Amino acid sequence: MNNKYLFTSESVTEGHPDKMCDKISDAILDDIISKDKKAHVACESLTTTGLVLVSGEITTDCYSDIPRVVRDTLKEIGYTNPDYGLDSQDCAVLTSIHEQSNEIAQAVNEGEGFFDEQGAGDQGIMFGYASDETDTLMPLPIYMAHRLTEKLAAVRKEGVLPWVRPDGKSQVTVEYVNGVPTSIDKVVLAVHHDPGAEEFMRDVLRDEVIKPVLGKWDGDHTEYLINTTGIFVKGGPEADTGLTGRKIIVDTYGGMGRHGGGAFSGKDPSKVDRSASYMARYIAKNIVASGIAKKCEVQLAYTIGKAEPVSVFVDTFGTGKDLDYEKLVRDVFPLTPKEIISHLDLIRPIYTETAAYGHFGRELPNFTWEYRDKVDAILSHIG
Repeated sequence: MNNKYLFTSESVTEGHPDKMCDKISDAILDDIISKDKKAHVACESLTTTGLVLVSGEITTDCYSDIPRVVRDTLKEIGYTNPDYGLDSQDCAVLTSIHEQSNEIAQAVNEGEGFFDEQGAGDQGIMFGYASDETDTLMPLPIYMAHRLTEKLAAVRKEGVLPWVRPDGKSQVTVEYVNGVPTSIDKVVLAVHHDPGAEEFMRDVLRDEVIKPVLGKWDGDHTEYLINTTGIFVKGGPEADTGLTGRKIIVDTYGGMGRHGGGAFSGKDPSKVDRSASYMARYIAKNIVASGIAKKCEVQLAYTIGKAEPVSVFVDTFGTGKDLDYEKLVRDVFPLTPKEIISHLDLIRPIYTETAAYGHFGRELPNFTWEYRDKVDAILSHIG
């Protein structure tokens, strides 16, 4: 009997209020880490009509012109018109920053804490996931949802559809049979637009955004649901307050695979919320890329101040070879914060690029956690 079901994931554009805050936080992190590689950054942002507030804990020897970084980021996203409710030139930018707690700092500063080695900056659980259902080893629903929002931003920035505004969302429903994607059932698109565009935009968006992205997955029965409220002129922070770290499922696997709860943006790599999640994805992806499993989920758990993870768990959902996966992971992959940061080369200003359209599944040069360079080591380990 066929096990048939539908699974849905969503994405948002870089102009969505929450994603704006993620991008602002990561832009500040990049600005600081480019000048001070020993900086500790945990930066949170909030935006609403006419206002951006930046707060958090930052310990650094460098100067960061945070208002300038905020305005440059808003301009790059596309908030350059007062009609959008937030304008990069004229909005208010407030800051409330203090240093990282000394008690937390000694946990991550080598030789200062209870353990000599650089430890985790906090306790927590982190997950990584990979599946062979797409070329980038990501689940199809979130992969397609990201490509739609990415395309929506591209047609706006390139002037192809000049009436498109920065905010927007997508949602993709995939039909699975026995765990294998067979078709795309529904595509939802919410597009922030100029007044009057609601009269003609649906056919244009179908032809310029949806169909080019779906390609072979665009079936006769695929249903398109575009701006189902009828109009979306008032968007961005004017319509919804944005906050860093509120799109953690969008950032990861679209709900397919578990999440430890920690957000990524605005955090330097000494925070295992970010660096260990990147390592967990790296592990899962290389396991699937090696051919020993079709699906893989990795859990890493840490406690503050201690370098080695307190637990490692691997689940291949019945698709993998009969192996001791915990031993494989511990033997082949670096798992302490210091080793992770070094192996993935994470002390670089690379994080603004991660803030929208997924931290995972984009095989860009700076995304070292997407490399498949441990396949040979895995195959050698299992003989």
